[in-house]
Amino acid sequence: MAVKKVDLAGPGIGDYDELERILPEDYKSLLTPKETQGAVFALKNYIEENLCKELNLIMVTVPLIVDVESGVNDYLDRDGSRTPIGFHISNDHGKNPIDAEVVQAATKWKRMALKQFGMKVGEGLITDMRAVRKDYFLDHDHSAYVDQWDWELAITQEQRNLEFLTEVVEKIWKVIKGAETHVQELFPQLKTDKHPNLPDNLIFMHAEDILDKYPDLPRQQRETEIVKEYPAIFIYGIGWTLKDGYPHELRAADYDDWVTETTSRVGRPMHGLNGDILVWNPVTKRRHELTSMGIRVNADTLKKQLEMTGQLDFLKLPYHQAITNNEIPLSIGGGIGQSRTHMLLLKKAHIGEVSVSVWPKVLKDMCKKKNIHLL
Repeated sequence: MAVKKVDLAGPGIGDYDELERILPEDYKSLLTPKETQGAVFALKNYIEENLCKELNLIMVTVPLIVDVESGVNDYLDRDGSRTPIGFHISNDHGKNPIDAEVVQAATKWKRMALKQFGMKVGEGLITDMRAVRKDYFLDHDHSAYVDQWDWELAITQEQRNLEFLTEVVEKIWKVIKGAETHVQELFPQLKTDKHPNLPDNLIFMHAEDILDKYPDLPRQQRETEIVKEYPAIFIYGIGWTLKDGYPHELRAADYDDWVTETTSRVGRPMHGLNGDILVWNPVTKRRHELTSMGIRVNADTLKKQLEMTGQLDFLKLPYHQAITNNEIPLSIGGGIGQSRTHMLLLKKAHIGEVSVSVWPKVLKDMCKKKNIHLL
């Protein structure tokens, strides 16, 4: 079972020897570097415009840095393995200092922003978020530099259910499929039998069901097997401890609701109002995560999840108090990886072909040998 524990967080690639075996041997980009830039911004504009239309969102500004005391930085998981970059602002000769952090995601900030911008039920926001995650292993689809469409939508108590979650996921998938069609109209060479397009429809499955299919496999291997069978899938209920004693993947206790009891379409008891969209990437021949999202915790589920994870001390922070005191809207939200999506739809072998970041020399040399043009 130790291998399952190790697999709960991170990219699942152990070292650069393994990565070299994973990167394709016969790769040739379908677009030149110049064409790639045009395609990236065509996708970016299409996706932003259509997410706003489908989910009734508006674009808003988003922080790059936050005050440590606010408690709004995203810690990504619950084991403390991914910590933000922090720095001290002496300010006013040390009389009014601020301890700040670079954001890892805008998950918590967005919910506070719903109130700040006066969003009513059915209204929401979307951001062009930039972040730094220093604790990633830098491979073909993980970068220290992160760009996401972080979005949040105000909802009612009655909408906190699987049916509503599913409706929102299907709207997001409609936008992603539309973006694929749009960019192929602009760059017809992207339509190729060698790397088939995404399926029209998503398959929805619970993490419990996937564990039942592959009880002896760790999480990332289960995901790989399921997307081989279903090339586009939304996995419900990520964070709840499954019957093998491990959650499908670690999730922070203070944003997505992974504790609420639900029922599957066949009447089986389940847990969680969140999930991930995963697809099969025909270029890398691996699982490819596009988005993590969910209905957010309310006052009751926040306390339950913090108690389960031994983090009740968080309740003293302003963000957490705003939830327990019902001072900010109930919401659903998520983060869609921009470069992840661009990499997939432009049929690239490496995220560094669509996003500028830092890479170790071993990776740059490896990509050069494999005809992968890193920015």
